[in-house]
Amino acid sequence: MAEAAAIAVPALEVDQVSYFYGARAALDGVSLRVDPSSFTVLLGLNGAGKSTLFSLITRLYASPVGHIRIFGHDVGREPGAALRNLGIVFQSKALDADISVRQNLLYHAALHGIGRRRAEVEIDRVLAQVKLGDKRGDRVASLSIGQMRRIEIARALLHRPRLLLLDEATAGLDIRARADILAHVRQLVASEGVGVLWATHLIDEVDAGDQVVVLHKGRVLAQGSVQAVVASVQAADIGDAFARLTGAADANTEQRP
Repeated sequence: MAEAAAIAVPALEVDQVSYFYGARAALDGVSLRVDPSSFTVLLGLNGAGKSTLFSLITRLYASPVGHIRIFGHDVGREPGAALRNLGIVFQSKALDADISVRQNLLYHAALHGIGRRRAEVEIDRVLAQVKLGDKRGDRVASLSIGQMRRIEIARALLHRPRLLLLDEATAGLDIRARADILAHVRQLVASEGVGVLWATHLIDEVDAGDQVVVLHKGRVLAQGSVQAVVASVQAADIGDAFARLTGAADANTEQRP
């Protein structure tokens, strides 16, 4: 019974979260859920509020309205317990290009309180996961952009999180590298049971088996399986559904007095 209850606990639960930059609402009553061992796409145009939401989840910003829970731990009240379960890949690069892959990962391990001996073992593990074990001693500056992204994913997995957030993780990559990163992260869901929230503005990064949250101008317009979101607006596909949802939302905004 306890095992069933644990399975039912969401990897991430965002409950009526709002955030303001002065008088402007960057997020307006946002609620969403990511289950363990699931791949959820946070789909929104630039400026939709995706990065603001990630900053709230990771406590870079404080959230004055609403609640965010990671595996049942409230980020505001239990930040240590919540964030121990979280790995994050931000859109901006987070690696020091002038030192080696190993040195970057050792530094990150130390931030999580992982001792040197265990860190070396974990570094071997995560580099094997991203298929870059042979790059351990290479300077980050010598890597391709796609390889850097995979190292950032390895970095995020170093402390064995159960939830992984990726904010526009394929930015700047070519089509093949984008496909490789997506396939790798989806494999982590299948093999490691990691819950993933993947933020993107690119429709072609949504797979038919994904869960989708459509975020537009700080509001959630739809969420559920791809099929459910498409059916909700009688669209032909997820691209058509996204266009209809965001177009209708913009039209409603323009018609308000």
